[in-house]
Amino acid sequence: MFARFFCFFILLCTSTIVLAQADVEKRIQTQLILAENGSVIELPAGIISLNNTLSLDGKKHITIRGAGQGSTVLSFKVQKHGAEGLKITNAEHIVLENFTIEDAKGDLIKAQGVHDLVFKDITAQWTGAPKASNGSYALYPVQCQTVRIERCTAIGASDAGIYVGQSDSVWVSNCMAKNNVAGIEIENTTNAWVWKNHAFDNTGGILVFDLPDLPKKRGGHVKVFENLVARNNFKNFAPKGNIVGEVPPGTGVMILATNDVEVYNNKIWDNKTASTAIVSYYIAEIPIKDKEYNPYPSNIYVHDNLYSKGKRMPTWKNKLGFIFWWKFGKKVPHILYDGIQPAEWLDENGKLKEAYQICIANNENGSFANLRADKLGLLKGKISRDKRPFTCDE
Repeated sequence: MFARFFCFFILLCTSTIVLAQADVEKRIQTQLILAENGSVIELPAGIISLNNTLSLDGKKHITIRGAGQGSTVLSFKVQKHGAEGLKITNAEHIVLENFTIEDAKGDLIKAQGVHDLVFKDITAQWTGAPKASNGSYALYPVQCQTVRIERCTAIGASDAGIYVGQSDSVWVSNCMAKNNVAGIEIENTTNAWVWKNHAFDNTGGILVFDLPDLPKKRGGHVKVFENLVARNNFKNFAPKGNIVGEVPPGTGVMILATNDVEVYNNKIWDNKTASTAIVSYYIAEIPIKDKEYNPYPSNIYVHDNLYSKGKRMPTWKNKLGFIFWWKFGKKVPHILYDGIQPAEWLDENGKLKEAYQICIANNENGSFANLRADKLGLLKGKISRDKRPFTCDE
């Protein structure tokens, strides 16, 4: 008799908990739908299990605030409908702060078409071992204007933990990214500052890319400084066909096909394959169909960074990594330039014209190699270690 009563009591309690969670989800989504401009939506403390994407659209001056990272946890482990955890669209002056969000089917927080967006003190993560079925992005502002990401943590993304795409006027500071394919990625984005972050145990630490076939064609004016980019040697678990699937484990900073990037005063430490790589899109060996796309990096300045000493063993599980091992063994130079240049960018001496220069200066332990892959390809290119063509007048 007691056992049957006890089982009934447990079932009743469990049902109440599930019902309570459903009530919380409904209440939060109702608040998001009905929020008047200037509202503050307070998320309660506790683990809130959610079945559906939470969405906010067309609002102004809204703050969504939890009780703290780890205190308020939005869990999408049992998500049934939608892909994103939290989706914000066509909005202005939005602040997200002080909560944890976990295990969405797709991106954890996606913001699209938002002007003046703040992520502050947020943990966005997939729990368990990193895997290809995890969502692409933990924090994902795209086509946004004026974005601030501060003191956030991103873990387990199958593309990028902190990703800013096709946006303008961005800063990412004092954040931590680990166990992602890319820790922090700035893509087709202009006027971005990335500083005082810790990117470690990712496949690649910090990536600055311009990619084809996107509405915003050209990024640039990006500064990457005072970051710790360490031990980004984690396996690449991106789904097949994803461009970041080409990033070799052991990449610290990669600059791909973008313009006006300055990388300085960083500690770039124990990244075993390519501490800093400056490359064109051709390195990916993917056909380019976008006629407006510029596949070459230009106006790049890498200076005053601190690189680790000692030998490093490049990965064999990636074509680029294997080529670097074949060319350099355990002495891969820290700063690698693929040397692929359009003829019209060269002066009569075969040097890049001032507007397109690649400049390397004052990097401690910063060994350098130009792979000269422009004519013969990586396998047959005649490597040059001569820094003189990359010493620029200040």
